[in-house]
Amino acid sequence: MNHATVSKSNIMLVGTASSVGKSVLCTALCRVLCDDGLRVVPFKAQNMSLNSAVTPSGREIGRAQALQAAACRTVPTEHMNPVLLKPQSGMSSQVVVQGVVHSTQTAKSYFANDKAELWKAIVDSFQVVSAEADVVVLEGAGSPVELNLKARDVANFRSAEMADAAVLLVVDVDRGGVFAAALGTLWLLSEKERSRVKGILVNRFRGDPSLFTDGVRILEDMSGLPVLGVIPYVPDLELDEEDSVSLDNPRYRPAATKERTLRIAIVRLPHLANFTDFDPLFSHPLASTAFVTNKAQVASADVVILPGSKSTLEDLAWLNERGLADAIRERAAAGSTVFGICGGFQMLGQEVVDRAGVESSRLKMDGLGLLPLVTEWSVTKRTVQVCGEALGRNKGLPLQGYEIHMGITRKVSACESFALVRDRRGEEPVHEEGASVENGRICGTYLHGVFDSSEFLNAFLETARERAFGTGEGEGEGEGRLSSWSDTVFTGSREERLNAEIDRMAAVFRSSVDMSKLYEVCGLLRLGNLSPSE
Repeated sequence: MNHATVSKSNIMLVGTASSVGKSVLCTALCRVLCDDGLRVVPFKAQNMSLNSAVTPSGREIGRAQALQAAACRTVPTEHMNPVLLKPQSGMSSQVVVQGVVHSTQTAKSYFANDKAELWKAIVDSFQVVSAEADVVVLEGAGSPVELNLKARDVANFRSAEMADAAVLLVVDVDRGGVFAAALGTLWLLSEKERSRVKGILVNRFRGDPSLFTDGVRILEDMSGLPVLGVIPYVPDLELDEEDSVSLDNPRYRPAATKERTLRIAIVRLPHLANFTDFDPLFSHPLASTAFVTNKAQVASADVVILPGSKSTLEDLAWLNERGLADAIRERAAAGSTVFGICGGFQMLGQEVVDRAGVESSRLKMDGLGLLPLVTEWSVTKRTVQVCGEALGRNKGLPLQGYEIHMGITRKVSACESFALVRDRRGEEPVHEEGASVENGRICGTYLHGVFDSSEFLNAFLETARERAFGTGEGEGEGEGRLSSWSDTVFTGSREERLNAEIDRMAAVFRSSVDMSKLYEVCGLLRLGNLSPSE
């Protein structure tokens, strides 16, 4: 491959608002450019998200940038997302810089800060990722024209200027107000900023795009910019989501079915973190999975899951206040499967202690008492990719995932561990992890991504199904019948399924965007001797 013929250029996608689809379009563009033979890397200067990922080097970044790295067919690094803000209780956020916890700040102090130290980290990281790339695909954050915050905004046009990037404006037609959103954003930009904007991407159009021909003409006439594409709404796309706004999407609603399926209730904690752990459950055709917030929803569940939390003690207090803690204990006593991940795992124990006030002003609380554990907070965050195998009923099934937590959990009485794992870097010995009682009916783990293993996912659901419906001939007649279960299992890894979804979205992007025009306006040359228009 002759990279010497490539004109180095960078492209940035900014949006008219949050959740207009920038992350997904950046993912698609990364794959399209990669498939065109370019060396591509993603970059987002500052991200605010509780969905994070751990890099192979043990650093923490936004999950969206990890997904975009996969789209570029490259390994994610901390330099692809140098500043990550993780909101927690008390209107404060944990600030992660180049993958390591830097500080905890209130929103007021963070936005009042001149960010000189953070900006240096951003510039340094950009230089690292761009050194060996033909193209850096940058993602903005929120809107670039939040006028009360604009002077200290490091994620949008300040980053675009640093990278000398051509900017494409993304507007979500599905939410309405497309003309006001696009033209208003452009009007509020400075002349210097507007000169960087090279085109508009109209996202999430439902129906026949030819019906928006007049809309394209109006946008082009009034903005003076080309509309590079009208990208259709893709309702069933299964890519990792960036923030909790996405939990209201149809994707995270229980599927309608005539058969009585296994009912899985995932408690929607106020500080819910890494909810992408449960995407495989929502995709499984014989599991009816929902995020829940009230006792009635828990009371009817065959499986109750407590997810990760960015503020375990605050969310534990919330469980008690809403009566959900008692409802979970009642489901456990009634024989339902109860499973906890990370913060949820900690809550299942007997006590959670945060003497230093790392995440909360609450220094100690009783847990749900379903596992013989005590968790105490540390000031050091553990971020590591691990692999291993399940123990107990599912002994020997392969597992892989990652840990992101500041709590240290110890057993106060004997119980089986959940898994046998090791650090994928080989820096730690093999060790037992998690806890399990009653033959695995109540268990917990620190492993995010535990359901990404198809073998473990199928075994977990089959075991939960046996507990809920029995195993005898003709069991579960009528409402409880699950006749097709044995023929409906997941195959392949979640990584393979995500890669297929990236390819699918990339194909949608390529078919609906004028790629020749995009290459031209962004000043990017194709490999070989092709001109941008060929």
